[in-house]
Amino acid sequence: MILILGGTTEGRIAARTLEEAGKPFYYSTKGDEQEVTMHHGIRLHGAMDKLDLGRCCREHNIQLLVDAAHPFAIQLHQTVEKVAHTLNLLVIRFERIYPPRDEEHITWCDDFEDAIRQIRKEDIFTLLALTGVQSIAKLKPLWQESACCYFRILNRESSRRLAEREGFPQKYLHYYHAGEDERILLQRLHPEAILIKESGLSGGFNEKVEAALQEGIRIFAIRRPPMPGSFMIVNGEHGLRRMIEKHLPDFYPLRSGLTTGTCAAAAAVAATWDIFNVQRQPRPEEFPVILPNGETIYVPVEEQELYPHPSCVNDDWMLEADATVIKDAGDDPDVTNGMQIKANVAVPFRFDDPTPAELGADDYTVIVCGGEGVGIVTLSGLGLEVGGPAINVTPRKMIENNVKACLQRLGISKQPNPFAVTISVPGGEEIARRTFNPRLGIEGGISIIGTSGIVKPFSSEAFIDSIRKSMEVGRATGSPRIVLNSGAKSEKYVRGYYPELPVQAFIHYGNFIGDTIKIAADLEIKAVTLGIMIGKAVKLAEGNLDTHSKQVTMNKDFLREVALSTGCGGETLAVIEKITLARELWTLLSAEDLQAFCSRLLELCHQYCDPLLPEGELTILLISEEGKIIT
Repeated sequence: MILILGGTTEGRIAARTLEEAGKPFYYSTKGDEQEVTMHHGIRLHGAMDKLDLGRCCREHNIQLLVDAAHPFAIQLHQTVEKVAHTLNLLVIRFERIYPPRDEEHITWCDDFEDAIRQIRKEDIFTLLALTGVQSIAKLKPLWQESACCYFRILNRESSRRLAEREGFPQKYLHYYHAGEDERILLQRLHPEAILIKESGLSGGFNEKVEAALQEGIRIFAIRRPPMPGSFMIVNGEHGLRRMIEKHLPDFYPLRSGLTTGTCAAAAAVAATWDIFNVQRQPRPEEFPVILPNGETIYVPVEEQELYPHPSCVNDDWMLEADATVIKDAGDDPDVTNGMQIKANVAVPFRFDDPTPAELGADDYTVIVCGGEGVGIVTLSGLGLEVGGPAINVTPRKMIENNVKACLQRLGISKQPNPFAVTISVPGGEEIARRTFNPRLGIEGGISIIGTSGIVKPFSSEAFIDSIRKSMEVGRATGSPRIVLNSGAKSEKYVRGYYPELPVQAFIHYGNFIGDTIKIAADLEIKAVTLGIMIGKAVKLAEGNLDTHSKQVTMNKDFLREVALSTGCGGETLAVIEKITLARELWTLLSAEDLQAFCSRLLELCHQYCDPLLPEGELTILLISEEGKIIT
């Protein structure tokens, strides 16, 4: 059993991540004010000291603790460390993502006592503390003697009572309003300085700093306290799941994997590290990779076969290194699972150039190329240059950004030469024949893909069960309508269409359109909206109620039939002939033909979906990539 110590944004994300397993777990908060939607999680309330936490872990047979509490909850972190040591439990610390420390514009303080000392030293007259209600007591020596000290706190009765108990003047309290521009309060109070905590991106740290800089206000910041050394650190949902899979392998029914893009980025990072490892330090078994969502995971890299070596090409000397990652797709049925994803990193140098240790990351270019086994793009519509390597935009940026981040971690500066990163996949050309790449106009190899960097497998049964539970929660809110979306992108657009509905009313169906509508019928939901992007819509309109790309692909013959049935002319038929992806229709068809084509698509979608909801009313919204909606 797993126990999450939450009460934060990270706690909520941790709960959502554990929900994917479909198994019970515990979620503990000090108070009961945080709203967390859980189907399998069991809520616990109340502060726990060492004895309480130990008793809780024994009673509930806890095997693993997830510390997702606030980074400044020092006492709780120490309690978790002591209990874990006593009971021999593993602890995963779900840490926040922190921006680099700005030493130029921010005065950093070690703790609250140091903050009081430095603020006094600078003779600050008017101060706004954005450090939370708990810090009122810690800063009491400062505000008792200060002429003007404001605190911003959460607009909760418990927070007001705490401020009152400390004797803080009510007139100097201000309340946090979600979504409010940080500059508004600063412009109203005109403080000389603000005091903040190093609360990370989820704590709004950057927004507070940026607002103060724009208003010309000084910034004092308290450094986050260090975590116990025994904690295993993750800073995102994917890292949390992978860590649980590693240490409690039976918790998730299916194991997550890595995209080819993440594997390529990890190999590029390892090769870059090899080039600049002039001290010949032991090579790590795993290298950090920053995913598109900003979190960092660690990826195993194969042992190094050759040391970095110089080579000469066309009289240009290169310093280069190679690294290899074995693609691990987890339990996803991926034809690339087990393949080698290789990266060669090369940087030009001349004998009068700086030594490798002097090369740097402040001024350089990273060029990503495709090598053996990486396909070549031959058709437009994929968002990639025709004739270039089939390395999608997101993994390309991952490779570039992670190579730069590696150089920055190594403390390297002033690099005048470009880096060439060549990604290759031995055997990729043969494997590609078993994919849909040839139909998409990608020849000679596989694509380097992945939008999240992680492959999350779901069994059909488990996913459909989660849809049912989500819909039951949505129905329980009393929402007049349930809205079905394929994922986060379509949900964002449809939520704007139905701003009055609660968040629980929006359900992700993934690819299981038919099963999801049947669940709505079983639950006797009377008003249902299906939001769908055009790629899935053309599959659904042909009668495919499961739209996964492994089950069905775009059928151009069917598209031509739809176009002809609506009276579209030869220009539209010509467009259909040359497109690679259905989404191209949004921009390539004339406005008149597009409207007619989409109207017919919706009619066909209704033809297959309406019978699944016989006692209800189904609305289908066709959504463009930019959020345009056609009904």
